[in-house]
Parts: sequence; structure tokens; C-alpha cells
Amino acid sequence: MMNLTDKIYVAGHRGLVGSAIVRALKNLGYTNIICKTSAELDLRNQSAVNVFFETEQPQFVFLVAGKVGGIVANNTYRAEFLYDNLMIVSNVVEAAHRNNVTKLLFTGSSCIYPKLALQPIKEEYLLTGALEQTNEPYAIAKIAGIKLCQNYRSQYGSDFISVMPTNMYGLNDNYHPENSHVLPALIRRFHEAKMAGLSTVTIWGSGKPLREFLNSDDLADACIFLMNNYSGEEIVNVGCGEDVSIKELAELVKHAIGFTGDLIFDTSRPDGTPRKLLDVSKLHALGWKHKITLEDGIKTAYQDFITKQQEPSPVLQ
Repeated sequence: MMNLTDKIYVAGHRGLVGSAIVRALKNLGYTNIICKTSAELDLRNQSAVNVFFETEQPQFVFLVAGKVGGIVANNTYRAEFLYDNLMIVSNVVEAAHRNNVTKLLFTGSSCIYPKLALQPIKEEYLLTGALEQTNEPYAIAKIAGIKLCQNYRSQYGSDFISVMPTNMYGLNDNYHPENSHVLPALIRRFHEAKMAGLSTVTIWGSGKPLREFLNSDDLADACIFLMNNYSGEEIVNVGCGEDVSIKELAELVKHAIGFTGDLIFDTSRPDGTPRKLLDVSKLHALGWKHKITLEDGIKTAYQDFITKQQEPSPVLQ
């Protein structure tokens, strides 16, 4: 259990999940939060990570740092996604062990599960089938992180846990037109179409795949809950237990933004996994459930996007 004055390191604090965890910790009254940008601390650098842990001696670690992206980014930068994420989790887990961190929470991804896994996906389905090819390198790095946590627990007794979030969205998301996940990409596309007065918006793929979406503020709440209430070797799925088709998602985004045109589906683009819904019965049994509806979350995310569009570009130095 974390005390309000315990030293807590959030690795990846500027990302979608990390920034949500920092917000949630501060709102709960935690006062000793350590954050380092990638420029200040390159987590791929083992010696730098070791020096940081030896100097700061954090008691709790939320390991949410990593190289992330959508289908196109995952499939284009395959070596980077594998190398960067392997190095990050390996260095941080080893340094946490060496410096007697009280507890570490590692966030994986639902892409660790087989492409054709039975639905909804239970935690025990890990490594029971082939992965989705487009994001296999990222998934393998995340699986390696899970196994690191499990085996450091087994060999050394380290209290390292792993949670597997479903598809995320929310404040501080990445809205890049190509290197973003599906929901923020749709927000940008519909907004730009509305501003340009276009009559149609093109959606990548057939629109048929089913996806589950969890707001990052809900995930942050779940991570803090699990840090304080769960210590086990087995991974824990984090999601809402409900899914929608990409077509239905596009309609929700279209409505939230106020776009009045039509949808066109580009079937030359990859669909990815046909369906991906997590079984969250274990998490529910522990006593946690999501609070933010998809409709409300999309509205908040759109306002976040508008705010980012109005921010001045940084001055190069």
C-alpha cells in the first residue's frame, strides 16, 4: 500500500497513460512523485537507468514508458518498436530489483494475446497462438516484460505485477494523422473534414473489426487500485468489458464533432485483429470497474484535441 509521502516514480509521465497516472496521484494527495523526460533519462541506457535508481531510490514504480503507435507505425518501425521496448523494460525492472523497490507495476497491451484468441480474452490465453503480424514486435517486447516481472518475482521475490490494458484514449493523446491509434486518428480526421467543409470522411479498413476502448483516466485509477490491492504473478486485464465496431466508433466520433457528411471505408487498408475484447472478470472480482462512458470520453478527448490545436508551436533552439 502506497503512503501519500512515499517516493513514486512514473516512467513515461508525458504519455497518454503516464500523464493520467500523475494526475490521479496528485488528485489523491500523493506528494512525492518523480518524473523524468526522455531527454533527462534515456531508459534504453542501462547505466543511466542504474544511476537514476541508485540516486533517487524510488519506493514504487509505474512502468508505463515505451514506444507506442497505431497499426501503421507498428508495422513500419518494427525494429525500433522491438528494441526500444525491450531495452526499457529490461533496464527498469533490473534496476528496480537491484535497488529494492517495494513494488513495480508494468503496463503491457492487449496485443500480447493471439490474433484469433477466443472472445472475450482471458489472461490465461497468453502464448496460446500466433500474434497479429502488424504489431508482433511490440507485442513480443510486452510479453518479455511480463515474463521479466514474473521471473523476478519467482527468483528474487520481487513484488512486480503486470496489467494488460485494452485500447486506450483520453487526455494528452497522440493525434498524429498516421502514427496514432484509431480513436484519436478519427477525431483528427473528422475535425479536419468539418473545418474544410468536406462531404465525406474515409475510414481505414472495412469498419467491421470490434474493439474495446478505455479512457486513460479510468486506466490510471485501475493502476493505482492494483498497486495498492494486488500482488500476484498472474497478469490482470484492464478494460470495460464492452466493445464496438470501428464503424460504430466512427459514428460516435462523427456525432461528437458535429460532422454531417458520409463515411467511406477504404478496404485496401489493414483491419488488424477481427475482434479484441478483454475478459475483465478478474479485475471486477478484485473490486474495480470503469466509470467513464465511451460517449462522454470522446467528447472530453475532442476538447483536448481542440486545445492542442490552439497551442503555439514550440520555438526551436
